[in-house]
Amino acid sequence: MSDTRTGQTGARRPGRAYIGSFTSAGGQGVLAADVDPETGALAVTGSSDAVADPSFLALDGDVLYAVSETKDGAAAAFDITGPAPRPLGPPAPVDAAGPTHLAVTGGHVLTANYTSGSVSVLPVAADGSLGPVAGQVRHEGGGPVAGRQEGPHAHQVLPDPGGRWVLAVDLGTDSVTVSALDAATGTLRPHGSTAMRPGTGPRHLAFHPAGEYAYVLNELEPTVTVCRWDAAAGVLTPLGETPVVPEGAQGACYPSEAVVAPDGRFLWAAVRGADTLAVLALAEDGASARLTASVPCGGHWPRDLTLAPSGRHLYAANERSGDVTWFTVDPQTGLPERAGSIPAPAASCVVFA
Repeated sequence: MSDTRTGQTGARRPGRAYIGSFTSAGGQGVLAADVDPETGALAVTGSSDAVADPSFLALDGDVLYAVSETKDGAAAAFDITGPAPRPLGPPAPVDAAGPTHLAVTGGHVLTANYTSGSVSVLPVAADGSLGPVAGQVRHEGGGPVAGRQEGPHAHQVLPDPGGRWVLAVDLGTDSVTVSALDAATGTLRPHGSTAMRPGTGPRHLAFHPAGEYAYVLNELEPTVTVCRWDAAAGVLTPLGETPVVPEGAQGACYPSEAVVAPDGRFLWAAVRGADTLAVLALAEDGASARLTASVPCGGHWPRDLTLAPSGRHLYAANERSGDVTWFTVDPQTGLPERAGSIPAPAASCVVFA
């Protein structure tokens, strides 16, 4: 009897990964790659430049979704059953500018629109393609950092682990908003908002696997805010901040992405400017974090950081050096060790099937 993960020869089948990039900066659009299950190595098999600036990606079965981070703003769907992504219809406008992130939940794709400071909801058709915007919530307010917080800048949108709530992280207003999605109509009903420390510029959020804590990575100050998440009430409560760069670090630092180990022992954060990956040890219950190490990201300006489904490899999308670098993670210490890289001009995101 053959293992479903292997061929007749017993060799493990490669996994699949998808890389987003900025076409306006020389990127190839969306790249598809095989993933060696043992070494984590990537091998590109095809690409599609059908969508401009597909800077962030999300998967739902055999369909890949991408934002088009442009002035007009759109989201697109791709069939990924072949060696290269194939567009499922034309990109769908999100009725907002500069979408930077998207998520799939409740039969809809939700986009966080940075420039417009809003969240849009688009229905998913039976074939995976996207319909016109069914709902939208616009954020209000600003923050104290001149040039970055003159108004709202929604940077991430994602469902909570239970799928009941939708959280939107807004860099411009130093806040995380919680809404409920009506799957029948595609409308978002605002539920509440949590204020972060003014001027921190929250960018992205990651949940602890147990679901009771969340970690908000701040872009305008190199810290992560540990929060308690009450799923029943839909309330996020900040508990404290932890730095993601060593004390005395020189130069401007702009954290971009945080990921949490499947066993909840570690959090890793990518830090642009410093061009490092921060390693944070989490308390057994997830209620606190402690910086234990900082290692080079393998390139310049790590815009995104992703953990392979196995939990054994980390992938940094280094935008300005134009590569994706992967690391083998020590399961005892959480330390990433560089294992290889591939060229990927203007790389911005990596996701795994």
